[in-house]
Amino acid sequence: MNENSHKYDDIIHLPHPTSKKHPRMSAWNRAAQFSPFAALTGHGEAIRETERLTDTFTELLEDQKAQLDEQLQLLREHLSFRPSVEITFFQPDDKKSGGSYLTVQGQVKKLDDDNRRILFADGTTVALEQICAIQSELF
Repeated sequence: MNENSHKYDDIIHLPHPTSKKHPRMSAWNRAAQFSPFAALTGHGEAIRETERLTDTFTELLEDQKAQLDEQLQLLREHLSFRPSVEITFFQPDDKKSGGSYLTVQGQVKKLDDDNRRILFADGTTVALEQICAIQSELF
């Protein structure tokens, strides 16, 4: 043990070496090297996405489908008046199974049978297959 204690006696009292090319690092920057970091980048976002709840699409009964068909026919007949409606529809989720029920209000501009959707005057579109309910002054 005594042998090891005198091993560095020749250099122990020399000044700390400093680089002539690089400036000395500040204590703040030196401490930042040892600070914690996010080893799992995006992990928190993935957890939040998993926690986010979605609704399941409820298939309409036959009488509900018939009622919607009648309401769509009335809308078709009154398109020139740009009827004001409130439509509740199911919006499928882009990232996971299920989706959410949304409600939009506005004036109907067009019933696009080719693409099976309703176009509103403000540019909003709703797929006919996703409609759950329609409210209007017409019915």
